[in-house]
Amino acid sequence: MRAVVLVGGFGTRLRPLTLRTPKQMLPVVHRPMIERVVEHLAQHGITEAVLALGYRPDAFQAAYPDGRCAGVRLHYAIEPEPRDTAGAIRFAATDAGIAERFLVLNGDVLTDLDVGALVAAHERTGAEGTIALHRVEDPSAFGVVPTDANGRVTAFIEKPPGDDAPTDLINAGTYVLEASVLDRIEPDVPVNVERVIFPAMVADGSLYALDGDTYWLDAGTPATYLAANLDLITGRRGAEEGVHPDAEVDGAVAGAVVGRGAQVGEGAIVSGSVLLPGAVVGAGALVKDAIIGARARVGDGAVVDGGAVLGDDVEVGPGREVHGTRIPEES
Repeated sequence: MRAVVLVGGFGTRLRPLTLRTPKQMLPVVHRPMIERVVEHLAQHGITEAVLALGYRPDAFQAAYPDGRCAGVRLHYAIEPEPRDTAGAIRFAATDAGIAERFLVLNGDVLTDLDVGALVAAHERTGAEGTIALHRVEDPSAFGVVPTDANGRVTAFIEKPPGDDAPTDLINAGTYVLEASVLDRIEPDVPVNVERVIFPAMVADGSLYALDGDTYWLDAGTPATYLAANLDLITGRRGAEEGVHPDAEVDGAVAGAVVGRGAQVGEGAIVSGSVLLPGAVVGAGALVKDAIIGARARVGDGAVVDGGAVLGDDVEVGPGREVHGTRIPEES
């Protein structure tokens, strides 16, 4: 089976980190996010991933010039213009010559989903499409997916008000689709899969769903991107080494990721944070619950905390304090 991975978005929720870098190329504990997504596919027998590219396709091509990532063969499908989620799926699948059952997933979702179990459920029901679901406390920011006792989807409700949500099970962004779904998508125009294609399949009774009941994280915001990194070093999802061997640490680091070539000065404290490659934290500075972009500099004695995000090459002067804001600010 082949997979279409949607990685074409502009990553606006993660700005300023994505002003020059696609979000799936941002590191999650020293490895690009896309590498972790594709590695998970490889663990479930996927041998080819079609990257549905839009924003900065060159970044992916430069990172994997031999067309392989985590042992998986890559096919680059570069959209000439944005076509929304369903449009991207059709374009990528057609570009790669997919004419059989295939997998689709959002490239900014990190999950331990059992892909084999999802495919098996799809086969049992004879569905045209099967969606992985995930249970959340607040479903209002997601597509809510109620089902009947047999797993058939009865409605597809995009971002309902919290009090009106009929279930706390949301669309987790991984789908098994038959090739016939491609015929439902009008070519060469923007079409949304959640608002157009899935509701049409619900009306035909051909869409099913399965609760994944596993680790799942949409890493598309600063808070969730930070969590994706910390989960891998604090034991929630793994126990990887947070400090890169090429980093220089003279201060204290606690529950944080310090990227390749990053520096933590004498007497500095870095906790609950991510320092991207080449970031510098000066002597006596405090970085707490923050993201420091590539090559950004936090001056001696400065404080950056409260969910603050510094973009690439940003400088915070000595003694300055930055609490919970993004620099540069979103336009």
